[in-house]
Amino acid sequence: MNGISRRSLIKGAAFGAIAATTGLPLRARAADGLTIGIIYVGPRDDFGWNQAHAVGAQALKAIPGVTVVEEENVPETSAVSKTMESMIELDGAKLLFPTSFGYFDPFMIEAAKKYPDVEFRHPTSLWDPKKHPMNLGGYFCYLDQAHYVNGIAAGLSTKSNKIGFIAAKPIALVLRNVNAFTTGVRKVNPNAEVRLIITGEWSLPVREAEAANALADAGCDILACHVDSPKVIVETAEKRGIKSCGHNADQSSLAPKGFITGAELKWGTVYTAYADLLAKGEKLPNENYGGYDKNMVQSTPFGAGATPEAQAAALAAIEELKAGKPFFIGPIKSNTGKLVSEKTIELYDPGLWGTDYLVEGVVGSIT
Repeated sequence: MNGISRRSLIKGAAFGAIAATTGLPLRARAADGLTIGIIYVGPRDDFGWNQAHAVGAQALKAIPGVTVVEEENVPETSAVSKTMESMIELDGAKLLFPTSFGYFDPFMIEAAKKYPDVEFRHPTSLWDPKKHPMNLGGYFCYLDQAHYVNGIAAGLSTKSNKIGFIAAKPIALVLRNVNAFTTGVRKVNPNAEVRLIITGEWSLPVREAEAANALADAGCDILACHVDSPKVIVETAEKRGIKSCGHNADQSSLAPKGFITGAELKWGTVYTAYADLLAKGEKLPNENYGGYDKNMVQSTPFGAGATPEAQAAALAAIEELKAGKPFFIGPIKSNTGKLVSEKTIELYDPGLWGTDYLVEGVVGSIT
């Protein structure tokens, strides 16, 4: 079935033809071992969000007895319902990881109700035990921790003390990363500032290139970001002769001269742990969140853009995070002078999900 869309196979005529020619019942015979499905909203080699999940899929494929079925470029529409149904009916999948934000409601919720013997897990905190099925859940890598490390490395690698950050949307998840990065920068370099541009969408390559060039023109000598795929931003920074920090996956190959380090999601830790639990007949957690302490995030190996001082400080920060040391130290003020918190915010404080401000040191606005 390589190269053939599962969304077309699940249609009645095609599906019936397959059953007739193979002798399979409509619910396909389960493969020996465990079959897990992973669904991507874009290409698996996007140097970003989708690639991070694809790296996790590779970790799964290395486990004996585990079969991984994948489909990329699946829209956040009823198309994902057809893909999930196909993976369950055709492949016998017992665990699905549909990895895009818009897949959850209503598509994953409906599928979980329809297939109570299949586990569905989504990479966010959207699952609510009060209203969602118990075979549904969420997992999330606290990438703000790795952006804090990015910030420390950037703060000790800048010469102009002007660092650019390109963000997709002014929502809590993104603002946390902007704030964490800026906190890292300012911890080691109080004279530096982070200039923010918000594009308005997860993937707008032309707008991202324009923003990267505008920040370079404004004197920024490092670019960081939170967009689905940092490829254009990192490549533009390299072309302009300035440095860059990564996001989601490993972009170091795109910038051999200026790459510093990157904040990487380590989904493979979750995927392999869940496969092990299912193989043992044990229940999966409905919620699973972590950072460096749970091996759920990692920093991309240092590139040529990282100074020796930056490398040493970043490595020290990682060890502190593994030990649970917070980095949002109170009192915390916004970049408009408002007191946000008198107290230190712990690494997994639930209030982080409501972040609606930018910290001191950010030049920019969320409006």
